[in-house]
Amino acid sequence: MTGFITSLSDPAMLASVLAALAMFATILSLTMPLLKGDRLETRLKQVTTQRERLRRANRDALEKRGLKKDNSGRISEITGKLNLQKMLEDPNVERKLIQAGMRGPRPLAIFYFCRFVLPMAMALVSFLYIFFVNDLGLNPQMKIGGVVFGAAFGFYAPNLYVSNKAQKRQHSIMRAFPDALDMLLICVESGMSIELAFAKVGAEIGAVSVELAEEFQLTTAELAYLQERRTAYENLAMRTGHEGVKSVCMALMQAERYGTPLGDALRVMAKENRDMRMSEAEKKAAALPAKLTVPMILFFLPVLFLVVLGPAYIKYQEMQAKNYATTEVGD
Repeated sequence: MTGFITSLSDPAMLASVLAALAMFATILSLTMPLLKGDRLETRLKQVTTQRERLRRANRDALEKRGLKKDNSGRISEITGKLNLQKMLEDPNVERKLIQAGMRGPRPLAIFYFCRFVLPMAMALVSFLYIFFVNDLGLNPQMKIGGVVFGAAFGFYAPNLYVSNKAQKRQHSIMRAFPDALDMLLICVESGMSIELAFAKVGAEIGAVSVELAEEFQLTTAELAYLQERRTAYENLAMRTGHEGVKSVCMALMQAERYGTPLGDALRVMAKENRDMRMSEAEKKAAALPAKLTVPMILFFLPVLFLVVLGPAYIKYQEMQAKNYATTEVGD
């Protein structure tokens, strides 16, 4: 033990030990990069695997929610056999159905089936009512006109239903869209990707607008599996059919193309949509006095006249009764 301690105090021994440690450290520093391998390639493979997994999950979510519908069913078979889609072709009907939230070939087949059947059904009902139930005192020409009007109403009834449903859906989307943009801006500025931001906002905004949450979740899925983000943004603008959403999608496409910060674009678009919502509210408030004119004339003014002139009329009647009684006593 004493010899070992003595050897450690020897300068030559210490120099040998330090030289050996320096050589070991040099060899280790030279061989470590070879032992580590390509970490960048490994991480890129992990990212690719994760992206593919998310893509499959989004596709499964689309199928579970029924967004990918088949064209099976009795109505679809009848529509295909009669070739109603070609006979009653409307180039804008598919876009209108998508804006109303009815996606896939099955709603399209039902639409054309209703457009084919309802005119005949409404014409038959009008004919039976006018000619057999109650003729309403009409001449033959007016009776025929009533039947034709019933057929025309049956032909345009599906369009009216789809347009009304699309308008209600658009109103629900735009009512919550400015708040959704604010949430999207917070998510993007916190470091989230645009796909995760759409998914997060879609999950949170469902309590306010189910339709907007559905559109955001569908956009998330399209961003995951479509080759170009531009297509996903264009589909979102087409499905909503509102100028505010179109401007936001255009800003997102420009940010993707030119590399500008998404936060700045979303901040500007959020402010514009809030101003748009405020202007719509001010427009409705400004139109309220004109809309209340007829109800005031029909309901408020008669009651007001009754309240104001009623006591005076009662007082006048009492005075007339007293004068009549005094005249009777005098006679």
